[in-house]
Amino acid sequence: MARTKFPVEVLTPEGEVFNDEVEMISTRTSTGSIGILANHTPLLAMLDPTELRLYRSEGEIVRLAQGEGYLQVGNNHALILVEEARPADEIDRADLEERLRAAREAYANAEDGSEAQRSAARDRRRLEAFARIADDA
Repeated sequence: MARTKFPVEVLTPEGEVFNDEVEMISTRTSTGSIGILANHTPLLAMLDPTELRLYRSEGEIVRLAQGEGYLQVGNNHALILVEEARPADEIDRADLEERLRAAREAYANAEDGSEAQRSAARDRRRLEAFARIADDA
C-alpha cells in the first residue's frame, strides 16, 4: 500500500547525507523507537545512535548508521541533524574497530565523572551501535 511521501533531510557537520522524499522514517529517540509518516504532528526529539531507516517505498529502504542528534518534524517536513550518519553497507569495519578501541581506551583513562569520560562514553555507545548495524548490513 503506497503512502503519502514527504521531504526528509539528513545533515551532519560534514554536510548533507540525504535529501529526498520518503513514505516513512524509522529511528530511535531518547525515549524509544519512533516511526514518522506524512502529516505527523510537529515534533522535536533527541536521537540516540541506531539504524535510521528511510522508506522511499515499501521495497526501497535507505539504511543509515545514525549518531546522536535531533529530529525536527513540522509542516510535513523532517529534518534530522546528527553527529554522524553513513550508509550501513559502507561502514569500514577495520576503521570502526580502531575507533571503538580508542574510545574504550579514552573512557578507561579518563577521570571518573569528567567531561572527557562522558565524551568517550558517547563515542563508545555510537561506535558500538554502528558495529551492530555493520554486522546486520
